[in-house]
Amino acid sequence: QDALERAEQETGVPAEIIVAIIGVESFYGTYTGKYSVLDALVTLGFHYPRRGSFFRKELAELFLLAQEEKFDIARLNGSYAGAMGWGQFIPSSYRHYAVDFDKDGIRDLFNNPVDAIGSVANYFKKNGWQTNEDVAYPAQVSGDKYKKALTKSRKFSHTWAELQAMGVSQTQTELVGDTSVKLLEFNQQTSKEYWVALKNFYVITRYNHSPLYAMVIFQFSQQLKNTFIKQNANQRDLG
Repeated sequence: QDALERAEQETGVPAEIIVAIIGVESFYGTYTGKYSVLDALVTLGFHYPRRGSFFRKELAELFLLAQEEKFDIARLNGSYAGAMGWGQFIPSSYRHYAVDFDKDGIRDLFNNPVDAIGSVANYFKKNGWQTNEDVAYPAQVSGDKYKKALTKSRKFSHTWAELQAMGVSQTQTELVGDTSVKLLEFNQQTSKEYWVALKNFYVITRYNHSPLYAMVIFQFSQQLKNTFIKQNANQRDLG
């Protein structure tokens, strides 16, 4: 709790977002992957032509990381794609965003939850997280014009005023017309669900490009936040 409070204070990234990321990525450090990171990156780098260039770069980053942190490269385990530790950082992300949050001289995302908390927060801060700003709002649509705003691109190419002109509305807050936003559509069992995403939603997709992933993180973080608020209220009542 102390580490989460400090990370939130220093970076502006809410504790519930940090906890949601670590929960989804590694079930709070209980499952960080069983594959040799070295073997995974060699295999993907030289035997997976579609993304070989990317994984060869990550292999080079892995050697640099092992040298910098004095890791035994042959003993590093992670996901089948070479992601490591509590936050599942690929080697380049580990080198660029991991921090020694407990000041013990090691950036340890494998065994140290304090470093993991600080590093996830730093990742979001460095990718443009906007403090005290929201992530997304549920939306309603009418007509057919809104469909033009539904694109696979992660870029925010519309303003809120433009979406309104296309038949999009939301009732949770008063958005300024020139706010950069993105309309999202999600399939439900018998219907479709629409959301207006803000800049912080885009920042979550910098961790994982999938809008579904970002929505899971956001909604899970809200559940965590509401549970924490409820628990505190119950404790006050008991006190």
